[in-house]
Amino acid sequence: MPTITYREALNEALSEEMERDDRVMLMGEEVAEYDGAYKVSKGLLKKFGPKRIIDTPISETGFAGLACGAAMYGLRPVVEFMTWSFSLVAFDQIVNNAAQVRYMSGGQFSFPIVFRGSSGGGLQVGATHSHVPENWYANVPGLTVITPAFPDDAKGLLKSAIRSNNPVCFLENEKLYGYKDEVPEGEFLVEIGKCKVRREGSDLTIVANSGSTHRALDAAKKLEAEGISIEVVDVRTMKPLDFATIAASVAKTNRVLIVEENKPFAGWGAQVAYQVQRECFDDLDAPVHRLTSLDVPQPYNYGLEQAVLPNEERVIAAVREVLA
Repeated sequence: MPTITYREALNEALSEEMERDDRVMLMGEEVAEYDGAYKVSKGLLKKFGPKRIIDTPISETGFAGLACGAAMYGLRPVVEFMTWSFSLVAFDQIVNNAAQVRYMSGGQFSFPIVFRGSSGGGLQVGATHSHVPENWYANVPGLTVITPAFPDDAKGLLKSAIRSNNPVCFLENEKLYGYKDEVPEGEFLVEIGKCKVRREGSDLTIVANSGSTHRALDAAKKLEAEGISIEVVDVRTMKPLDFATIAASVAKTNRVLIVEENKPFAGWGAQVAYQVQRECFDDLDAPVHRLTSLDVPQPYNYGLEQAVLPNEERVIAAVREVLA
């Protein structure tokens, strides 16, 4: 398999789905002439033309609403938010229209729409460009929430999302766009709603998603040298959540650490922690532990920002605390 970047994997998914289905279209700020803020849509304007690759004004609520209408009438729009922080301007369109119209219409309308773009911190883009709003959208009935950590999942899950008849929030960690890995060519789909065990272990389970999965894997590799065996479960799809895979891992290791870039209060890990203590209580040999970003606005200063995020050193310290 070829080794390509995360952004190239997303580009392949968009290109292949637009070739397969002429109802698929992409719209957003700078997606056409500029090839996208993170170059995910590079070359697509030349390939598919301005009727399907559409540059929009700086008006998220406007073009998100336009896409909702397009989805209701048979098209399959993909909306790029330059950052998911900007999705807050379109929150009403996503939550009250995209997520509710199928229910409100008694099933008369399906809603094949994908909202995608960068999320998270770590690249010094400041407090108002670094939100990780996956937990906010996971709270909404009707929305699918996907947070891929690796290029193959980025491609396979985006293709599946575009083919879904349900509205999908697809969050791409901005630090991962340049990450390289092997990705299958051609027709390659990843099933929505499945976690993946990225590393087998016996002493403790780390449940993570998106960029935090990589920090967990890095920490697990270092801890292996000390004889500590860590299992890492990658939450690729947050909603619907594949809790069965998480529960099976907890039953195996008897200890769990949840690592997320969300803030500590009401992050998605709080829901997972609740379900673990409720459904896996007899398997636990230690309290469930969560590691999150610190409860402060995202700093611009590089050193401070790295300290706020759940970095490798903080993950290792949290593992030691659980094992103690």
